This record gives sequence, structure tokens and C-alpha cells, in this order.
Amino acid sequence: MTDDREERPSPDALLAAAQRESRGRLKIFLGAAPGVGKTYAMLQAAQERKRDGVDLVAGVIETHGRRETEAQLVNIDLLPPRLMEYRGKDFREMDLDAILARRPQIVLVDELAHTNVPGSRHLKRWQDVEEILGAGIDVYSTLNIQHLESLNDIVEQISGVKVRETLPDSVLSSADEIELIDLPPQELIKRLHEGKVYVPEQAKRAVGSFFSPGNLTALREMALRHAAERVDAQMVDYMREHAIPGPWPTRERILVCIDERVDAAKLVRVAKRAADRRGAAWVVVTVETSSSHTQTEADKDRVAEALRLTQQLGGETALLQGDDVVATVLNYARERNATQIVVGRARSRRWRMGKSVTERLFAESGDFNVFVVGGEDDDKPAPLVRPRKVKAPPDWLNLAFALVCTGIAIGVGFLIDMWLPVASISVAFLLAVMVVAMRAGLRPAILTSVTSFFAFNFFFTEPRWTFAVTDTQNVLTLVFFLIAAVIVSNMASRLRAQILATRESARRTTNLYDFGRKVTAAATQDDVLWAVVHHVATTIHGKSLVLLPGDAGLSIAAGYPPEDQLDDRSAAAADWAWAHGKLAGRGSATLPASLWLFLPLKTGRGPVGVLGVQMSEDADIPSPSQMRLLETLADQAAVAIERTTLVADIETARVATERERLRSALLSSLSHDLRTPLVSIMGAASSLQNYDEMMDHASRHELTQTIQDEAERLNRFVQNLLDMTKLGAGALKPRADWADLNDIVGAAVARTRRLARAHTIKVDIDPGVPLLCVDPVLMEQVFFNLLDNACKYAPPGTTVKVWAQRTPDYVTIEVVDQGPGIPPEASEKIFDMFYRVDQGDAKSAGTGLGLAICRGIIEAHGGTIKAEPGLHGAGTAIIIHLPQRDDMDGLAARISAEAEPEGGK
Repeated sequence: MTDDREERPSPDALLAAAQRESRGRLKIFLGAAPGVGKTYAMLQAAQERKRDGVDLVAGVIETHGRRETEAQLVNIDLLPPRLMEYRGKDFREMDLDAILARRPQIVLVDELAHTNVPGSRHLKRWQDVEEILGAGIDVYSTLNIQHLESLNDIVEQISGVKVRETLPDSVLSSADEIELIDLPPQELIKRLHEGKVYVPEQAKRAVGSFFSPGNLTALREMALRHAAERVDAQMVDYMREHAIPGPWPTRERILVCIDERVDAAKLVRVAKRAADRRGAAWVVVTVETSSSHTQTEADKDRVAEALRLTQQLGGETALLQGDDVVATVLNYARERNATQIVVGRARSRRWRMGKSVTERLFAESGDFNVFVVGGEDDDKPAPLVRPRKVKAPPDWLNLAFALVCTGIAIGVGFLIDMWLPVASISVAFLLAVMVVAMRAGLRPAILTSVTSFFAFNFFFTEPRWTFAVTDTQNVLTLVFFLIAAVIVSNMASRLRAQILATRESARRTTNLYDFGRKVTAAATQDDVLWAVVHHVATTIHGKSLVLLPGDAGLSIAAGYPPEDQLDDRSAAAADWAWAHGKLAGRGSATLPASLWLFLPLKTGRGPVGVLGVQMSEDADIPSPSQMRLLETLADQAAVAIERTTLVADIETARVATERERLRSALLSSLSHDLRTPLVSIMGAASSLQNYDEMMDHASRHELTQTIQDEAERLNRFVQNLLDMTKLGAGALKPRADWADLNDIVGAAVARTRRLARAHTIKVDIDPGVPLLCVDPVLMEQVFFNLLDNACKYAPPGTTVKVWAQRTPDYVTIEVVDQGPGIPPEASEKIFDMFYRVDQGDAKSAGTGLGLAICRGIIEAHGGTIKAEPGLHGAGTAIIIHLPQRDDMDGLAARISAEAEPEGGK
């Protein structure tokens, strides 16, 4: 027997397979260097698929003038390029929109790592390919191994040439198929000399630099290694998809610790290569301490760029909080089950107290393997955008403040010297040191400590007015004063840094709390959108807007300051962010020429809109901390918008359900209560017409009575519908007048005589019941409906009783029958429109409108109506409470006002 568990594919494998089905397949022809024949091999494969009848087009092909490559383009449709103007020159770029409109089965895209001309939809060609794949179109493409981001520094070290066009390793790892195009170095150099790679002049320069045998051998080795690793990964994927049993060793995890003092980008690349070689997961962390806010913008940008590079290379990032960097990193490493910790050799500092982070990690790492990566990359890429300018007071102001505080301490010292011993004067100087440390930081505090030391010596120790010290006791006083001053300045500056960090953290927390409170309190979608754009604009000190989908695509739903239109580039970035659920616009890798940065608003149900932000003039894009805050705000905004949408959907569904229920009930009532009396009337009339001469007087009277009874029944049904319509529209208003309850009930009993022939109606009204201020006609209809219901459901021969009595505030009236009663759960529902209690007797079925009309009329008079079990639990008692009115003047005024016809003054 086989184990079923071994034959069932893993959920991850099934999920990956399902995701691949909706995307196009990517095949990469991988080479070690230019000229190995990648484009030629891709065109050969395309020709084979073309002969098989596959719809295939070439999006962009770079033949570089090679005749044998151009010959392979025969019979292949080549889409015209898109002309792009940049700095006065025309460039030919792949027409992405034409490919998506053409929708072939396979598209050929040469040079996957190519950088697009500024103004294109994406920065890189591989991003164009991602969009093509997302549309379900297969792609054939070419790539050289030196264009992988993780190998950038290695290629530079080997060849001396820094490759500027790179792409994330995840692009290669996500390829469905990789075909290695290999060529020995000597044969490639021979092709170079023959002019099959570059033109002669360029070929001579290439042989002397990049195309040396050693360089090509190293590049070839890297290409073969990556191809082998990819084959191994595909084998593992195949085993998982087909549930093939095999060894599954515990996976290694590499933890990379970066900060502003190391070459963070190099650390990330080293960790990526190590993780790929070992098949390990890897995560890059940085620790924010209380002094992180004092870092320069350049240092912050180095860390932020490294984190972005990690995400591009497929790694995981984490931002940790803590003052002890080593303890924080080690605790996180234990939580994530890391096996190795990679750190960099920090740049040397002229002044350093205690061990460095790297030294402490070595000492406290325990079971962790710690690897140190040395060297620095002085060739830092220029930032894509201007860093945010942070206004800080100049150093000379802080130094001047330190000298002023020292001078004040000297003056206070002279005052103390009049009454207290010399040693007490040091307190004034220590206080000055503490004040400077709290207000200006560590370096001004150290200056204050040194100047205070010399001032204390010069002005207050014997011999005074000199720097000489003759008393041994004074020497010790000065030494300990200097030590205490330095310690106090260090502690006070650290306390200041912690206070500033706490304030910043509290500000962020308050920001999120205020935003959550605002969007929670907003009831409508417009209120939520206004709260979102106003809060985001205030947070970033810029502009914000929210775009929501509509029939004509995305449109601006709210903006602060008010904004009603976007330029074409910004609108394209917003559409792309909405379609792909990723960042787009200024400062991102997609459509960076846009004036706005767009963040998708996503929830578990999918995207709900797009949030656009535009920074103030002193910053092009949000800082990393602002970006994290914006992403959090975007998540909360998406949930708030979805909440309002769900409320509207629920209300719409409730109304639709109620409408459907009423429709079904109305159709049921019409089919029974309208059709039944019509059939009876038609039958009786037909009998009278056809058999009138053959009938005796009694039969003729019975038929005419049937016609009259059914016509009255039909009239009551139509009247109930009209009354219910008036109640729903608010048009049924009582015309109050003083009336005797005996007269109202008597008229209703008289109308019911014919319907209650099989029942006895007993009326018992207490003589103390006063006149009621009601509409007699409407109240008569109430008692008629109640008596009609009682006689309909009560067994023949039983008694229906109507009694009334006076209470201190109300007149209580009850209509009691001896029928089967009403279930407790239906005691409130029976007053709803079209609700009927199923008694199992089709003859007693009603429209379900009578009691609903009774409740509407009673409530219009300021009273209440309810249903309770009858005496000893038998039958049903309908209990009515009507208010007593003794204000004759008020009654006259009300009658006068209600008697005015509509449209009066």
C-alpha cells in the first residue's frame, strides 16, 4: 500500500501551479557574455514554434548588424518600435501597448536588463515583461549573467567594468524555463575578432578589457552555476508538485544586520549570493535606536536603498526598535531561527568608546555563526531624487550656547562662594553641563565640561586667577569634577535622545490613533474620503488625493487641497497602481516622471482605490519613516472605505430582500385574495345568467348574496391596499374629533354582522370611559379589522369579546377571541405587512395587511397596540392603549389645522 499523504501535492505547490496558470510563461536564453548567440538561439526557437502554427511576434530584437541573426527574422512579425524623444534625440523603444493590444501567444523581447528611455511607463524592460506576462502572454527573452544585481560587485571586481544595467535576481528565478547558451572563451574571442560581436574598433577595446580569457572564464562559471542552481530548484518544485517523497532538510536562514556605518548594499549582495548557494532564506534587519534621528539624510538614504535592494533581490526586510543593537539583533535571530548572522566591518572612527557592534556580536553570539564582510564601495550611485532637507541649528549656535551656560555658571559660582565652601561651586557647573546636554547634545556638553573644568580651576581654587593647583584636595576635586561632568553630559545627552525618540514614536502613534478615530467616526464614504486626504496631507505637509473606480475608470473622489484633474503622466501612474496593486509614480520604479506617488488601497477583497501623495517643495518623495507611515495609513484608509462600501452593500441587499419579500407576499395575496372573490362573483353571476328561469327564489337569493359578500370582500382588500399605501407615504392623517367609544365599536360590530354569523360578539365598555379625541372613521376601520380577524380564525360558535376601561393615563381596549392563538415568536411580526400565521386552513388565509393597518392608525393617534395570549392562555387578545385628552382648546386648534385643505396658506 502507498501512503496517501505521499501522493498528495503540498498546498504551496498547488497554489504556485494555480498562479502560473493565469500568467504567461517566461523563457530566458542565458549567456555568460555578449556574442555567445542568445538572440540567435531565441530566434531559432521562435522559428520552430512558428512552424507549429503558434501566433508569434517580435517586440524588440537587437541584431547589432549580425547577418546570421537578421536572417532568422524571416517570416516573424516585427512590431514597429515606439519613438521616444529624450534630450533632443529620438530613441526606439518597445511598444508595450501595441503588444497588449495584439495579444499574441508568444512575444520576443531581447535584452531583458535594458533601461528604458525616461518618460516610458517603466524604468526597466523587465518590468514591461512582467506586465506582458500578467496579461497571459508568453515571453522569450535574453539575458547576460553580469546583469544580475547580486553579481554586480563581483563582475566589477573581476572585469574592472561596473555594469550599470541590472535587474533583480527574482526575475531570473521566476522564469519558467532557462536555456543556457554556452560558448568557450577562445571561440567567443575568435567571433569578436571576426566582427560578429562588435564593430572592429569597439572589438579591439573589448578584447583588451572585458573580453579577456580570464574574465570570460569567470563569467562562464557564474552562468553555469546559476543554471545548475535553477535546474536544482526546478527539480525540487517538480517533486513538490507531484508529491514525490524525498529528504527535506531544515532550511538555513541568514540574518543580515546593516546600519549607516557599513557598506549596506554590498552586505545585501553578499547575503543574496550566500543564500542562493545554500538554498537558504535570508532577511535584512536594521535597528532604530534613540539616536537614529540624529543621523544625516545621506546615512538614512544608504540604509533605505539597501532595504529597497533587498526587496528587489527577493529578500525579506525588518525594522527593529531598541537601544541595545546587539541584544535586539540576537533576540530577533532567535525568534526567526537564524543560523548565520552577516555583519559588515564598520568604518573606522576617530573617537570610539567601548566595543563595536561587530565585536560584541562575536563575543555574545553563542551558537550563531557570525560572518564579517569587509571593504567599502566608494562609488555610491547618485540618488534618484533630492533628499529631504532637515533644518537643524548650526553647530556654532550650540557651541555659543555652551559658552554662555559656562559664563552663567561662573557668575552663580561667585554668588555661592560668598556663603558656601569651594566644593559646592561644582554643582553650578554640573547643572550647566546637564542643561547643555539636554538642549544641544553630547558635543556641546563635552565642551561645557572642559570649559567648566578650567573655569573652576581658574576662578575658585587656590591660588585663584591662575591655572596652577597647589592643594592636593583641590586636585582631586577638579579631577572628580571633570569625570562627573563627562558622565553627566553623556547620560543627559542619551536621555535627550531617548526623549526625542519617544516623542517621535508618540507622534506617530498619535497620528495613527487620530486617523483611526476620524475614519471610524465617519459615517458616509464622503466623510471617510475627506478624513483620509486631509489627514494624509497634514502628515506629509503636502498634497493628497484618493481615486476610486467608476464606469469611466479611475476618477478623483477627494483631494486636499481640492484637486479635480491630473496630468497624463500622473493619470497613467494611477491607472498602473490600480491595475497591478503596486507603487507607481514619483520616486518608484514605475512611471517615475509622474508628479504624484500613488499607493494602492488594498483589502482582503481586493483593491478599493488609489491614494496619491505629493510632497512639499523641499522633498520629492517621502522619507523611509514617512513611507512606512503612509503605507499604514493607506491600509487603514482601505479598510475604512471598504467598511462604507460594505454598509452600502448590506443596506442594498437588505432593501432588495425586503422588496422581494413584499413582492412575493403581494403576488400571493393578489393571487388568493383578489382572484378568489372574483372567481366566486363570476361563478354566481354566470349561474344567474344561465339558469335564472330554473332557479327558485331561495337559490337566486343565495347567489346574489354570494355576489354581494364577495364584492364586499374584494372592496375590503382594495381598501386595505389603499390605506397601507397612504400609511407608507404618510398621507393617512387622522382628523381628530371627540367621539364616543360605544358608537365607534357599535358601528364596527354592525359592519361585521354578516361576516360573524357563526360567532357571538360581546361588547363590554366601562361607563367611566371618557370621550376619545380620535378620527372615528379610522378607528371604526381598526375595530372592523380586528373583529374580522377574530371571526376568521376563531372556531364557529365561539364568542369574540370587546371590552374597555379607563386607566390613569390611557384608555385600554381589548379584542379577545377563542381561536388557536398566536405563537410567541410571531407576536410582533403579525403587525408587519403581508405577514400571516400559518394555521393550516386555506379558507382563513388573509392578506396580512389588516393588523399592519391597525398599528399604523393606532400609532398615528399616539397609542400602542400589541398581541398577547387570551384568558388562561386560550385565544388571542389584541390590546390597545389610547391616550386621554382633556385640552379642549388644544383639540380645537388641532382640528382647525388639520381641516385646512392641502395647498392652503
